[in-house]
Amino acid sequence: MIRYTLTRLALLLLGLLVASVLIFLSLRVLPGDVAQLIAGTNSTPEQIQAIRERLGLDQPLPAQYFDWIGGVFRGDLGTSLLTGSSVTDELAEKAQVTVPLGILSLLIAVVFSVPLGVLSAMRRGRGDGTALSVGAQGLAAVPVVWAGMMLVVVFAVWLGWLPAQGFPRAGWDDPAAALRALILPALTIGIVEGAMLMRFVRSATLQAVGQDHVRTGAAKGLTRNAALIRHGLPDVGLSVITVLGLQVAGIIVGAVVIEQLFTLPGIGRMLVADVGARDLPMVQGELLVLTGFVLIVGFVVDLVHRVIDPRQREAA
Repeated sequence: MIRYTLTRLALLLLGLLVASVLIFLSLRVLPGDVAQLIAGTNSTPEQIQAIRERLGLDQPLPAQYFDWIGGVFRGDLGTSLLTGSSVTDELAEKAQVTVPLGILSLLIAVVFSVPLGVLSAMRRGRGDGTALSVGAQGLAAVPVVWAGMMLVVVFAVWLGWLPAQGFPRAGWDDPAAALRALILPALTIGIVEGAMLMRFVRSATLQAVGQDHVRTGAAKGLTRNAALIRHGLPDVGLSVITVLGLQVAGIIVGAVVIEQLFTLPGIGRMLVADVGARDLPMVQGELLVLTGFVLIVGFVVDLVHRVIDPRQREAA
């Protein structure tokens, strides 16, 4: 187990290193000149060149990369070219919105998709089971923006229960208001992601029904559903854990879109604004943090799966 953990950790670090190179190079091919943007339209070539030298943009690309990645290893993600603020501090502030949004979205997805997915499989061939399956298929195909707009119309415009946009200025100093502001965005992401998870849970449950230990339980006098619940659901749980790691990436992408729709001051909305402003250090830091988070979640899921799955331990 220790050897496996160290191997996975080495792959995680290698993945982060490769991601940092790709992020750095991809941002350098974007059109536009940051120095020109900072200097303004009436600036002279000498002024633009002075800004480039001050910001280090005149240095060779390898020198710029190693200067940036060296700061990352020291915990310094850089400084905004436009505002002069610390990238690390900005990310820490915006994460107070994005992280709770992601956690709440994941909880909503799991709470409604796992039991409904199992129920849909157990009621296979019946009216309610078919309705659940068709409903999941339909929800999984709904664009997240459209789902968010429909929820706003129902719960904010028609019923007036929840705010349509924004986040309280006091932030989490007013937890009730902050939570109310996140309910609709989290529901939007959670329902769409949960529908996809529900389809997988249904498929994993149907597969578990055909396992030998489930059929053995049924042969010993248990009903099919009782045998499934007692002997099959652990296998379903292992599969769900694996898929949840993959869905973290979907939730992060959904957060970028939903924060724009609901005007939430999170990392996703900041990322879109910084890309438009060509603030390279901010965009680099944001993309590296988001990529690193996805890779770390995958690393943790692999370890958890190996710990709780006796078949993998025996194979090792």
